[in-house]
Amino acid sequence: MFDVTVIGSGPGGYVAAIRAAQLGLRTAIIERDKNLGGTCLLRGCIPTKALLHTADVFNELKHAKSVGVVADSVTLDFGQAQKNKSKIVLKGAKGVEFLMKKNKIQVFKGTAHIDGPGRLTVAGEDGATQAVQTKNIIIATGSIPRSLPNLAIDGKQIITSDEILELPEIPKSLIVLGAGAVGVEFASMFARFGSDTTIIELLPHLLPIEDEDISVELEKSFKKQGIKAFTSAQFQSAKVEDGQVTVAARIGEETREFTAEKFLVAVGRGAYTNGLGLDNTRVEMERGYIKVDDHMRTAEPNVYAIGDVIPTPWLAHVASAEGILAVETIAGKDPRPINYDRVPGCTYCQPEVASIGLTEAKARERGFDVQIGKFSLPVLAKTQIVGATEGLVKIVSDKKYDEVLGVHIIGPSATEMIVEGGAALQMEATVAEMINMIHAHPTVSEGLHEAFEDAHGMVIHGA
Repeated sequence: MFDVTVIGSGPGGYVAAIRAAQLGLRTAIIERDKNLGGTCLLRGCIPTKALLHTADVFNELKHAKSVGVVADSVTLDFGQAQKNKSKIVLKGAKGVEFLMKKNKIQVFKGTAHIDGPGRLTVAGEDGATQAVQTKNIIIATGSIPRSLPNLAIDGKQIITSDEILELPEIPKSLIVLGAGAVGVEFASMFARFGSDTTIIELLPHLLPIEDEDISVELEKSFKKQGIKAFTSAQFQSAKVEDGQVTVAARIGEETREFTAEKFLVAVGRGAYTNGLGLDNTRVEMERGYIKVDDHMRTAEPNVYAIGDVIPTPWLAHVASAEGILAVETIAGKDPRPINYDRVPGCTYCQPEVASIGLTEAKARERGFDVQIGKFSLPVLAKTQIVGATEGLVKIVSDKKYDEVLGVHIIGPSATEMIVEGGAALQMEATVAEMINMIHAHPTVSEGLHEAFEDAHGMVIHGA
């Protein structure tokens, strides 16, 4: 009999299992994939960022002459890039496996099925089954790529984020449907690899959940890079013929057609709960996701759900935090619920985008008397040194109490700098307090300081 059994070994599941073991709970984890690590490690965040790093290095070397580094005939070995990606993924999977052994967590390989309260069956690839009894279950089965009702994924020309990571060669042309984080990352990656890249997005801006000023800045950058982006575009159809995909989309009052070798469908992800046996429980669903309370409890006693199977942000770090919250609730620790306004979001395109807290529009919707600070990053000495010609920091704050409500960044090191915004929100800092925090020179993070100063009308280096 286990105290906790976790279904799924992604960043939500394996972190939950480790925390449970740390708290002295007898813990098991069930994983149907060959390797541990879940979508994030095996076919999501990690392999994508490995290939994005290749794109960064390739692009930097091609433009290194301006800083005195002459790298003649720079070429891309995509096969080696894929090998490097796979090496990083495998190392990560072995690392998770080691952590399970270190923490004495029982690993079951196979597909889990909930048979009833505290009862599970694990079916292996060979058809053999194992019965598992447990006091608590944590569902952490993650998500799978979504499509549209009138769009069939063939895995060859019409592909998802799973298939594009395994391409043996770079397509001459690529159409990306959807301009969320997944869509813009792959568009940014393959455009730098040499693909003629087009983005089609239903909403008015790229990265539509980001602050509008940041989205507009990204659109300008992508245009300079030769990435064609069509927003407010309604997908209509896709047809495969002679190794090409022709995509029709309604833009304004006309229907336009686009043709490419590959068509990436990046319209979001859906909770993976098929075959889990939820019909044997009182777990409730809403719009395809498992309903939970603010401590990750479902309507079935002793059954919890975390990560992409619940309607919270599809982010690895969110799943990890939810896993810890669920386990500490099981252990009777009475942990504080997650404040989802304080979750950082990072997009690893070029330029990078990162944000935390409220956008200007959301802050106004909630009734705040909003004050804004902005700073253009190319003004800084460090960004000039590293050759960054674009970038922006935007601060959203409350005029009445001077509290920082949101931090939004586009530019070099954005995904690292956002931690300062997280600290400001977590500590409920005021703009004045952030202005009084001395930032090192020369750094890109000085842009944050200048943006805070701008919110009070005292920016030093602003135009």
